[in-house]
Amino acid sequence: MRLAMWWGLAVLVGLGVVAIQSSSASSPPAANTAHGKYLVEQVARCGDCHSPHNPKGEAIAGKELRGAPLTFKPIAPPPDWADAAPNIAGLRGWDEKDAVKFLMTGIAYNDLPARPPMPQYHMNQEDAEAIVAYLKSLSPVAK
Repeated sequence: MRLAMWWGLAVLVGLGVVAIQSSSASSPPAANTAHGKYLVEQVARCGDCHSPHNPKGEAIAGKELRGAPLTFKPIAPPPDWADAAPNIAGLRGWDEKDAVKFLMTGIAYNDLPARPPMPQYHMNQEDAEAIVAYLKSLSPVAK
């Protein structure tokens, strides 16, 4: 009787551990997207280049991360200098896997690094996946 009780307890504990591991194996989508939003807006500050700004330097509401001309250039820009930052809302044309790889290695789906002034990020996988989840959640066109 006592052995059966211990066996039953062991099975329940084992099932509880499996349930906890499987539920924590991936972050809930909302939490992952919120973390990505924080990284995009407060850490990487993607909108500084990828959003158009008014004459006061404020991002134009409704056009965040929808691409913009770059208003700065070094005195002697490298030959591959980008004159505009692309629309990254929705990540059109990017597979999630390729976008995560890009944020982790700095190498795009075409095996080329980003054009300057885009930094060659080396993020961890969790942060890269969160950013991709957030950007994919955005409409690629202004509403």
